[in-house]
Amino acid sequence: MKKIYNDVINEELYYEKTENGLEVFFIPKRGFSNKYAVLGVDFGSNDLEFVPIGEEKPIRVSEGIAHFLEHKMFEQADGKNAFDSFAENGANANAFTGFTMTAYLFSATESFYPSLKHLIEYVQTPYYTDENVNKEKGIISQEIKMYEDDPNWNVYLNCLKAMYSKHNTNIDIAGSVESINKITAEELYKCYNTFYNPANMKLFIVGDLEEKKLMDTINEANNLKLNSDTNIIRVKEEEPDRVKQKLIVEKYTVSMPIFYIGYKDKFENINPRDSLKKEIVTDILFDIIFSSSGELYQQLYNDGLVVGGISGGYLCQKDYAYAIAAGASKDPIELKNRVDIYIDELRKRGIDKYEFEITKKKKIGKFLKSFDSITYIADNFLNYMFRGINFLDYLEILKEVEVCDVIKRLNEFFKEENSVLSIVEPKE
Repeated sequence: MKKIYNDVINEELYYEKTENGLEVFFIPKRGFSNKYAVLGVDFGSNDLEFVPIGEEKPIRVSEGIAHFLEHKMFEQADGKNAFDSFAENGANANAFTGFTMTAYLFSATESFYPSLKHLIEYVQTPYYTDENVNKEKGIISQEIKMYEDDPNWNVYLNCLKAMYSKHNTNIDIAGSVESINKITAEELYKCYNTFYNPANMKLFIVGDLEEKKLMDTINEANNLKLNSDTNIIRVKEEEPDRVKQKLIVEKYTVSMPIFYIGYKDKFENINPRDSLKKEIVTDILFDIIFSSSGELYQQLYNDGLVVGGISGGYLCQKDYAYAIAAGASKDPIELKNRVDIYIDELRKRGIDKYEFEITKKKKIGKFLKSFDSITYIADNFLNYMFRGINFLDYLEILKEVEVCDVIKRLNEFFKEENSVLSIVEPKE
């Protein structure tokens, strides 16, 4: 494997591309008993319209199909469930579907290599029939209904719906009961054959392991007969810069109103390094504005407008980005008004250099401490790599950020005209 050393954080990264295009990344963590592997697919709930491999015309698939496909990957042709083999090896396995990625993962202290072989083999072995697809619809319908009753999920999803009018990120990851009932085995195979090809997947491993034995295991399990095509044509509507609507309010069984303030960012087609710097700068700015030790929070807290902390941050993907500030408040509309006033005042007086330096140092410390968590390393590495970014470069770019970068960003972003408010309030 090719070895890349990052002297800023004193970490080694090993890399190799297999014969069929699967990219393998490995960070050794000597002395760690736990080992972790995650196999990611560049396919999420946003990918609803594309040209299937071997065809010429684009199709639009059922909403929620990426999540549905993830569920069905665990069912094997021999009647077994993929989880069973992990359990036999003493490994803990899971999977998740996001807006932009699907991931299959496991952690283990013993029998790691047999579990790794199993991970690759079952993800490369789809088994969909009309019978098992129809059976899954009832299970996923119950999951969708459960989320429909979850105020925290819905206040977040409504925030996305308020910001986006065309982009598929305004659609629930799981779809709807109506949309998943339209899914067929044929439709699943079209998605699988297009996106689940090795050239559209990445495998990341972290732990106290031998790189040669890793690659031997991977090459033994890897199916060279699978389609390997990097030229996947995804069709997406152009999203306007303006928000769709300013306010969404729904009623749920909650004791206190929950709010999500969303700030829609303009999409910029910039190189990965600049994209990462923009993300880091915006995260620093977010912390300066919304930190529980900051001036704004203290004002809101003293006036009884916020209960608990304000959470959130900036999310940047390949074709969209936004920031969200969330919490609980007796009067979310007044809170939002106070936030707008504070940010306008901050633009006029500028960012305090001392506050910037403290916030930056906190982020550096948090990043370095996070490398004690192998799951944090793996999940973030994969997310960034699908954007063309090496996560190990994060600290180097963070150190480059100056207060002038944050002031410039403040003048561009967190503007009232590109903000929305989603509220879940108590039923009467």
